[in-house]
Amino acid sequence: MTTMTKPAARKAAKQARARMSLAETMSALEKAGSAQTRKTYARHGGSEPMFGVSFATLKTLLKRIGVDHELALALWDTGNFDARNLAVKIAEPAVISIAELDRWASVPPATVCGGYVAYLAAESPHARSRCDAWRTSKNQAKRCTGWELVGAMAMRDEGTPDAWFAERLAEIEPSIQTAPNAERQTMLGALISIGCRSSALRKSVTAASKRIGKIEIDQGDTACKTREIVPTLEKTWAYAQSKGFPNPAAQERARESMRTRC
Repeated sequence: MTTMTKPAARKAAKQARARMSLAETMSALEKAGSAQTRKTYARHGGSEPMFGVSFATLKTLLKRIGVDHELALALWDTGNFDARNLAVKIAEPAVISIAELDRWASVPPATVCGGYVAYLAAESPHARSRCDAWRTSKNQAKRCTGWELVGAMAMRDEGTPDAWFAERLAEIEPSIQTAPNAERQTMLGALISIGCRSSALRKSVTAASKRIGKIEIDQGDTACKTREIVPTLEKTWAYAQSKGFPNPAAQERARESMRTRC
């Protein structure tokens, strides 16, 4: 009789573990919620219904659930803030459809983390098509997520040429100052990410930032501060190179996706 080794036994136990149902997941989220976290999320634009689940708890649930696209879709359809934040973590980028991405991107990024939806799209086969569609949408939420996607692609998509990002920079420069507040915020993030991609793009973004001038963003009732482009790039590049990376984008590509690590 063959004796199963401890690693093999643990692997078998993990494989035999039952999937979490929608009801079980929602119950776990509800139990983990707190009034203080709800207040924090509300100040940052989170809306009801929500339990107020910390991102540390979402990370724990992600480790327990793994990738479960069917559950992700069901969680999203609840409309619950915390459920949707978990949904974008456990979704499967390789199988998510254009229709699903479009529906998820239509939710205001202040309500559900637009960066997560953008990173999900960036990891999917539909990144370029969704980026083009969302940036030019009449729906402001989609436009915001479209600019988040530009930033995600700048940091993660090694195959897209720098020229494509230079074109996005040319779109942002004349319009960022007059864009709605939420869109201005995501454009700023895209500018910084483009500047993190390569030395040439860093120079282009730095030059553009001088022409654009100071960017004012209303951060609401939060302690958040609007990032300044040039100082942020200087710090980000210095840190990446101190760790042995040629640029911040290369450092980001070496890490687990922001969507699942944060």
